[in-house]
Amino acid sequence: MAGSKSPRRAALVVHVEPKNRDGRALRDGPARLEEAVGLTAAIHLDIVWSGIAPLARPVPATLLGSGKVDEIAALAKEHEPEIVMVNAVLSPVQQRNLEKAWGTKVLDRTALILEIFGERAQTREGRLQVELAHLNYQRSRLVRSWTHLERQRGGFGFLGGPGESQIESDRRLISERIVKIKKELEQVKRTRGLGRQARKKVPYPVIALVGYTNAGKSTLFNRLTDSEVLAKDLLFATLDPTMRGLKLPGGTRVILSDTVGFIADLPTELVAAFRATLEEVLEADVIAHVRDAAHEETEAQKADVLAILAELGVPEDRPILEVLNKIDLLDAGPRRGLEAQNGRGGAFAVSALSGTGIPAVLAGFETAVTRGNITLALTLDGSDGEALAFAYRHAQVVDRREKAGKLQLTLRITPQDRARFEQRFPKKTKLLEGVAGEY
Repeated sequence: MAGSKSPRRAALVVHVEPKNRDGRALRDGPARLEEAVGLTAAIHLDIVWSGIAPLARPVPATLLGSGKVDEIAALAKEHEPEIVMVNAVLSPVQQRNLEKAWGTKVLDRTALILEIFGERAQTREGRLQVELAHLNYQRSRLVRSWTHLERQRGGFGFLGGPGESQIESDRRLISERIVKIKKELEQVKRTRGLGRQARKKVPYPVIALVGYTNAGKSTLFNRLTDSEVLAKDLLFATLDPTMRGLKLPGGTRVILSDTVGFIADLPTELVAAFRATLEEVLEADVIAHVRDAAHEETEAQKADVLAILAELGVPEDRPILEVLNKIDLLDAGPRRGLEAQNGRGGAFAVSALSGTGIPAVLAGFETAVTRGNITLALTLDGSDGEALAFAYRHAQVVDRREKAGKLQLTLRITPQDRARFEQRFPKKTKLLEGVAGEY
């Protein structure tokens, strides 16, 4: 950079907007550009220019047409950026050619998201998962022009800087590291499996919060559990899953899980690497899909999240509730419309920030996790600790009273467990009247 200019980490952001056959954009271009700018700012770059590049037909060598390549080359010469971020997936050849044409480093969407994940991951597991995704991505790009890529700080080295470069220059070492990480993550998977088995012994249903990045999952999680999970207006603020116990209004105890945010075109490397973590979603009894109701692309974001859930293999019959968050940012009319429909079709309008609508969400959670459960009355001798432990282990105890040396318990159990109780406690259980799952 010229000596007359103060040093800064400048970046240009180019959103590539594919067109369909009739010439219309497939997604909202300005909204996707805004998202790309947010992603780029998340790695502490100063965006000095941003714009949209319409794409009717991709060019094999550069993705973009020659006119757009020349236009951005002129902008790069004017602004002298450290990075040009191209909001699309580039092949190694395309990336190399664009770097040559623009005289600076180029990041595509996959590399940028990997860089953000590298900075955000806090736990050893999270860092292993991100490094695995990064190495799989980088392995396909071990070409001579990439020898300048070196590791530094947090993140995974797309931004240069002095340091160790052997991961980027030696395919054999990368492959060995991938094998090692996979073994370590298999151990993580086994440990998580043991944790899930332990939780099943204490029959607390699991509710997993999922949603597009920055939809407000962590803010909702904190509101519901009185926790202090990092919750900022920041893309991918949460990478490492957090679980907390939660008591619902009717007495049902559940485990609430906060998970990594999803995003459109989530790199397949990350979906694969985070599968161990996302298995918590697969094992959840109920999925709560948190949406940013005030976002102009809320419907498109919903489709992206559902597509990723399907890719993960979430069963189609798994209960999914919609939590329409950030209604405090809506105009009065649309907000009243959402609130008027509250609870219908499994959708709840809330503001996690202010607390509006939270009681309805909690009631919805309770209905979802107790759906079909059976309510039993069980009478035990007060000294029968083994039987009492069995009841707590295999059912939800919603009421406990002592009378004349006897324990009178009210339990909620699944239909599958009813036979187990009647066999274990012959003539001591009584099916209570009323709607299944209510008491």
